[in-house]
Amino acid sequence: MQIILGIIFHFIGGFASGSFYIPYKKVKGWHWESYWLVGGLFSWLIVPFIAAAFTVPDFLNIIQASNFSVIFWTYLYGLLWGIGGLTFGLSMRYLGLSLGMSVVLGFTSAFGALLPPIYRDLAQSKSGIRFSGMLHSEGGLLVLLGVVVCLLGIFVCGRAGVMKEKELSHEQKKESIEEFNLSKGLVVAVISGILSACFNFGIEAGKPMAEAAIKHGANSLFQNNVIFVVVLWGGLTTNFIWCVILNTVNKSYKDYTNKHSPLKANYIFAAMAGTIWFLQFFFYGMGESKLGNGASSWILHMAFIILTSSMWGFVFLEWKGVSKKTMRTILLGITIIICSVLLVGYGNSKTL
Repeated sequence: MQIILGIIFHFIGGFASGSFYIPYKKVKGWHWESYWLVGGLFSWLIVPFIAAAFTVPDFLNIIQASNFSVIFWTYLYGLLWGIGGLTFGLSMRYLGLSLGMSVVLGFTSAFGALLPPIYRDLAQSKSGIRFSGMLHSEGGLLVLLGVVVCLLGIFVCGRAGVMKEKELSHEQKKESIEEFNLSKGLVVAVISGILSACFNFGIEAGKPMAEAAIKHGANSLFQNNVIFVVVLWGGLTTNFIWCVILNTVNKSYKDYTNKHSPLKANYIFAAMAGTIWFLQFFFYGMGESKLGNGASSWILHMAFIILTSSMWGFVFLEWKGVSKKTMRTILLGITIIICSVLLVGYGNSKTL
C-alpha cells in the first residue's frame, strides 16, 4: 500500500509539473521575463513558505538551528538548479512542451543518476554507491544502460525536431510554438537538463532538516517541505537576478503596470502557473516519503512529467501539420526516454 500511495503522489506531482506552463500561455502583452518572475515568486517563495508553515511546526526555527554546511549545500544546489530552472523556461519557449520536456528531463534523469556516484569516487566517499562500484554491480550496469538509452531517445527526439523544422513553413511553426527555434532550444535544454538534476542533490543535502522536522512533530509525508524552502531560496536568487537584468535591458519592467495588457488576468495566470509548479514538489515529497528511495523517486517523477507534457504537447497541436514519419519519430523518441527513465529507476532500486 505504501508503494501504491507513493506512485499516486508522484503521478499527481508529475502531472502538476507537466501542466504548470499552460497558464503562462494565457499571459498576453508581457515579455517572458516578466511573467516568469511573477510566477516564480509564487513558485520559489510564497507557496513553499505557506506549505511549510501549515505542515512543519517551527520550520523557520529548524532552518535557523541547522548546521551551516547543511544550509550552505542545500542553498548552493538550489542556486545551480535555479540556472537549470531558468533555462528550463527557455526550453519550453523555444521547443514547446513535448520536445522541450522530453529532452530536458531525459538529461536530468541521466545526470541525476550519474553525478552522485562519480562525485563519491572523486571524493573517496565511504558511503553510497561509487561509479566504479556501478561497473561491477547488476543495478549499476542497468543505470548505465538506462543512461545510454536515454541519450538515444534524446537523439531521436532531436531528429524529430529537425524533421519538423524542415517540413513546416515559418508561419506553421509559429502557429504551434510562437518562438520555435530548434538550435537555441536544444542548447538551453542540455544546460537545463544537466543543472536541473541539482534539485535532487539539494534534497539529499537537506535531509537533516527533514529529520529535525519529524522530531518537531511533522508528519513524515511533509518532512521535505522544510528542505524545499531552502532549496527554492537558491532557485529564487538565480531567477530573480536574471529576470531583473532582462527587465532592465529590455525595459520590460513596464509590463507590470502596462494598462494596455490584461493586467489582472496576467497576474492571476502567472500566479496559477507558479502555484501549480510548486505542487509538483509538494506531492514529490509525499511520494518520496512513501517509497523511501530518493534516486528512484526522482526518476519516477521524471517519467510522469514526460508523459504529461507529451500529452499536452499533442493537445496543443505542437506537431500539427508534420508528416506521419515525423510524428512516429517523436513518439518513438518519447517512448525511448520513458523506457530509459524506468531502467535508471530500476537500476537505482537494486543498488540502494
